[in-house]
Amino acid sequence: MSHSSSSHPPSFPRRKILMGLAAGAAAAALPGMASAQQYPTAKVNTTKLAITDTEVTVGQLHSATGTMAISETGSIQAERLAIDQINAMGGILGRKIKIIQEDGASDWPTFAEKAKKLLENDRVAAVFGCWTSASRKAVLPVFEKDNGLLYYPTFYEGLEQSKNVFYTGQEATQQVLAGLNWVAKEKKAKTFFLVGSDYIWPRTSNKIARKHIENVLKGSVVGEEYYPLGNTQFGSLINKIKLKKPDVIFADVVGGSNVAFYKQLKAAGVTAKTQNLLTISVTEDEMLGIGGENVEGFFASMKYFQSLDNANNKKFVAEFKAKFGANSVIGDVTQAAYLGPWLWKAAVEKAGSFDVDKVVAASPGIELKTAPEGYVKVHENHHLWSKTRIGEAQKDGQFKVVYESELIEPNPFPKGYQ
Repeated sequence: MSHSSSSHPPSFPRRKILMGLAAGAAAAALPGMASAQQYPTAKVNTTKLAITDTEVTVGQLHSATGTMAISETGSIQAERLAIDQINAMGGILGRKIKIIQEDGASDWPTFAEKAKKLLENDRVAAVFGCWTSASRKAVLPVFEKDNGLLYYPTFYEGLEQSKNVFYTGQEATQQVLAGLNWVAKEKKAKTFFLVGSDYIWPRTSNKIARKHIENVLKGSVVGEEYYPLGNTQFGSLINKIKLKKPDVIFADVVGGSNVAFYKQLKAAGVTAKTQNLLTISVTEDEMLGIGGENVEGFFASMKYFQSLDNANNKKFVAEFKAKFGANSVIGDVTQAAYLGPWLWKAAVEKAGSFDVDKVVAASPGIELKTAPEGYVKVHENHHLWSKTRIGEAQKDGQFKVVYESELIEPNPFPKGYQ
């Protein structure tokens, strides 16, 4: 595992600059100052993308309906906020960003079909989209065939690297291993019960978790169960958990099923008073539906929590709430989705072009010192250097950060975990 920490200083000067202004090398010229005259369309668009002298068109592809809408709505909002802010600064290379939004409707074939439409009919310059790994796997062949560009915001299982995708969430080693190490050390945990939704991300994450528990932590897995997306009946699972009495429930149930799972746990008397639970799938977005009182005292392993105490984040939270309402909340994936348009902007400006190949080549090494999570940097494997944090769920639906790692190098193909 290459969990080396980076040499970047942990804190940055609190310059009052617009979000994304100091995006590493891209900040050489003041963004927003660039004019379309300096960057003629024929020069910045040699591959017939939907770019005019005044506009550049991008796609948004998330589930606005279906079981995943509870999780993906925040991503849609965050990407919109970033794009609005970039447009207010003058856009990218003198062009305003126009959005074409498509609904993947929590259905993987629909995601593939809409990706094809965005790339082949609409000729979008980039797509911000997907949430589940199933949806990402469904669109991946389309992006690779059509040489499209996808910014994918969700923490995921790793074991993937594509020229055409930038992964702005964490891969499994950054989220799973750091979380397990923390709970084993802090809670003296030896026995684990793994429970997930039945598709690629939970199954692969749990496979990595099991190897780490058994081979590194020298603990044991006393149960492993999967339930279909949208499942709402967890009674028999809860009985098994009560029978096995694991030191930790390790949960990666996704979407709407979380509401039923945590309410039923509480109803059965399984609470943080007597049971440790570590989730890698419940963010503030899901907590809105579940209710903080049903999760209180349980732990989540994420890179971002809304409660993070830094200047970048305070500004971001205030702007998000101003746009989407005082009661809106921001979870890990929502913040990672917000990074997408800013990272794309920085790469386009560094490349001086919207051409996908040039944007991809310009991306490694780009730093975002204005990221709400504090700081991220694009690795040559298209994932981000970022920190892992453990949050303790509070009754008000927020998390209290109880642990923060150093910057962790992304390692999507960890040796010994496959």
